[in-house]
Amino acid sequence: MTSFHRYLAEEVAVDHAEGLIPRREALHRLTLLGLAAPAAGALLAAWNTGGENATTSATTGPGAGTGTGTGIATGPDAGTGPGAAMASAAPSGGVSPAGPSPLPTEEIIFSGTESGVTLRGAWAAPAQPRGAVLVIHENRGLTDHIRSIAGRLAADGYCALAVDLLSREGGTASFEEPAQATAALGAISPERLASDMKAALGELERGAPGKRLGVTGFCFGGAMTWLLLASDEPRLSAAVPFYGPLPDDADLSGSRAAVLAIYAERDGRVNATRDEARTALERAGLEHEIVTFPGVDHAFFNDTGPRYDAGAATGAYRRLLDWFGRHLA
Repeated sequence: MTSFHRYLAEEVAVDHAEGLIPRREALHRLTLLGLAAPAAGALLAAWNTGGENATTSATTGPGAGTGTGTGIATGPDAGTGPGAAMASAAPSGGVSPAGPSPLPTEEIIFSGTESGVTLRGAWAAPAQPRGAVLVIHENRGLTDHIRSIAGRLAADGYCALAVDLLSREGGTASFEEPAQATAALGAISPERLASDMKAALGELERGAPGKRLGVTGFCFGGAMTWLLLASDEPRLSAAVPFYGPLPDDADLSGSRAAVLAIYAERDGRVNATRDEARTALERAGLEHEIVTFPGVDHAFFNDTGPRYDAGAATGAYRRLLDWFGRHLA
């Protein structure tokens, strides 16, 4: 089981432990991911009994808040330096998405890096782009929510391409249920995922010639953002992974991107890789900032999901725009 496959399976277990999906649905999803019934049952039991403790220890254990690249920072300079910060978030109110009203997106088809491969994505562009951003979807594939993020970035001045990493399987829309799309993503090798993301960067270059390139991704897409940074990709100038786990043994030395890594305080499973991410960024000599939003959980930016937090999402989107403004515009 690869680290990404394990991440997808654990995400199902966490959703079950937090009461977001019933046991029958959790077992169904884990079976689609290739887990035998005994293994699936054991995983659910482990998170039901120990997941909460594991989450707590990941955010409050020894050293939390004391290092230069992770934890909680307080005081007037919190969240402004190259180290970590616990970002402030306005109280949530309503369910309005963060950012502006999105510009419309259009479906495009473009070539992969391999002969005969075609890929799909949602493209949005302003009249006068400041830069270009690749948007990488969550574990359900290219959804309307992810398309809207591309549209919001376009409304704020960036050409944006939301790539469908299930293109070779016929596209996200070809699956009857989201769990099938998740299982299909779990079966794709990291090498193929990196290849398709690099092809999408090439399409961004063609659509926004001469503009600097950035990338952002959410959940699974956050992990894919880290994977792209670890895939000897020098074209990126900026990256903003949202609560994505770092790949095993990630080497970021082939990247030149300035990285804003966004985490959620209650997301102990992903936060367990936060110190490793800081170490990898420092080892590669990349400009970076690590920001943790307090009191929120994994997927707090997704306004269509149960963990959405409007205040944190708005704060995170502002930080993303500031980061891209500094490194892409």
